[in-house]
Amino acid sequence: MSQHQHNSIRLLLVDDHEVLRLGLRTLFGETDGIQVVGEAGNKASAITETIRLQPDVVLMDVRLPDGSGVEACREIRSSCPNTRVLFLTSFADNEAVMATIMAGADGFLLKEIGGDELIKAVKTVAVGQSILDPAVTQRVLNNIKKLSSPGSEDKSDTLSSQEMKVLTLVAEGQTNKEIAAALDLSDKTVGHYLENIFQKLNVTRRSQAAALFARRFSQ
Repeated sequence: MSQHQHNSIRLLLVDDHEVLRLGLRTLFGETDGIQVVGEAGNKASAITETIRLQPDVVLMDVRLPDGSGVEACREIRSSCPNTRVLFLTSFADNEAVMATIMAGADGFLLKEIGGDELIKAVKTVAVGQSILDPAVTQRVLNNIKKLSSPGSEDKSDTLSSQEMKVLTLVAEGQTNKEIAAALDLSDKTVGHYLENIFQKLNVTRRSQAAALFARRFSQ
């Protein structure tokens, strides 16, 4: 293995569209510092290939033929804690973003992103930072503002100020660990806040949310 490859970010591509994978492989093939080590077209092979290849970053679609990338992300995070997961998807709604963050994803981008930006995003995530597409973040934040407005009928559905702080940091792309440090809380407490928040947002089970938005966008 050459010195160049040795220092490269090892990247696994996961998407069920072969043409898209080919395009991504070509893009990254011309990029210094990133090496595509494998690809997968469904959830099951995304998980097995990640465990086999131990890539630094998995670039993955949310919607896969045999399930959700969100579920794959959760399994990847528990089997390969050092692997970063970056979602690249053609749609985004609040639930999709929330579900990927809950599953431990490191970033969420829309497919209309430019090649240079995508390369930069992979490099950013590889060094441990998080990324959220600004358009997506804005939508999530707007949704949160609606939720926390005092005019809400049901008090149990409004977010407390501490939950708001946690969720705002989440929407800015911070990891649970970074949020814990910023708010002087334990990782566990942050996780607990997130569970409450998602319950209030009616995203009770991540897999349920994933199924919901996959259905909504598969027409």
